Amino acid sequence: MRLPNGYGSVKKMSGKRRRPYAVKKTVGWHWDEAKQKQIQEQITIGYAATRAEGLQMLAEYNNNPFDVKASKATFQEVYECWSKGKYPTISASNVKGYEASYKVCGTLYHKVFREIKLADLQLVVDTCGKNYPTLKKLKGLFSQLYDYAMKNDICNKDYSEFVDIIRYKDKNPDKRDRNKFTKAEIKRLWELAEDPFYQIVLMLIYNGCRISEFLDLKKEDVHLEEQYFDVIASKTENGLRKVPIADKVLPFYKAWYEGSKCEYLLHTPDQKHFDYRNYYDSYFTPLMEQIGFNHTPHDTRHTCISMLTEAHVDQTMIKKIVGHSGAMTLTERVYTHLDIETLVEAINQI
Repeated sequence: MRLPNGYGSVKKMSGKRRRPYAVKKTVGWHWDEAKQKQIQEQITIGYAATRAEGLQMLAEYNNNPFDVKASKATFQEVYECWSKGKYPTISASNVKGYEASYKVCGTLYHKVFREIKLADLQLVVDTCGKNYPTLKKLKGLFSQLYDYAMKNDICNKDYSEFVDIIRYKDKNPDKRDRNKFTKAEIKRLWELAEDPFYQIVLMLIYNGCRISEFLDLKKEDVHLEEQYFDVIASKTENGLRKVPIADKVLPFYKAWYEGSKCEYLLHTPDQKHFDYRNYYDSYFTPLMEQIGFNHTPHDTRHTCISMLTEAHVDQTMIKKIVGHSGAMTLTERVYTHLDIETLVEAINQI
């Protein structure tokens, strides 16, 4: 259906894109001497996954025009602009409270503020592991940022009021049941195992490591012949351990080990060390979105523990493999010495 003159356009761009529809609006004309004709001057309002979504964006813009340049501001940029004006007017304790809340919003930092949805805000609440009083401060930060953004034509809808923290009033979100990968989801990951970055997800599922432990793993601590690696830096004393490598994912370790000159086993495409935020935002999250999964990296660890338990692996052995903090008895810590072959046999049961 042809749109009215001056209304704007939604056109599909070439190539494979997550948001292939460009939403544009003509804001003027100029005379092109070379072509000897009038040329449109357009602004890009945004990009959409479907034509219907693009038409909705165009309708919202026509109903309530906004500053397109300002609308490209990220969550981080909005926070920085807001805090410059806000912090000098409030107490030091309130500043610390807002700063603490901002620190748990890492998944939002580089998102365009206008494109952030309720689900993005709720995910921060559901995964940050904070108690109810702290969540009230976090929601307060969201509210302040949306108030600032709407006053400055950065967005025209406030999602902060819909963020649900009531469910955590009588419990700590960190105590929630973890969302383990299902058998069907793991099967789907194996179907995509030619992709080296899906391989990382499978490697995590079959080693039970904390994501930080695995991203910081250096090649010098990987022993492919003996089929294990050493975790030499962990947030807990029990986390320092030898982790067995399951037979089924051993080829992935070899490929990553031999595929670069980087000192770390895992690395970015340009052979640089992964930091957590880069891996989570640029790799793990897009991979999960691409196949419609709703998981965090920590879910791989929970999945490994669950699979070992379902395979009736001895609890002491599970603790040794995953390095459970505070989970071992004194006897288990001091007197239990499991050789790597025994650990490999255990991990191969899943």
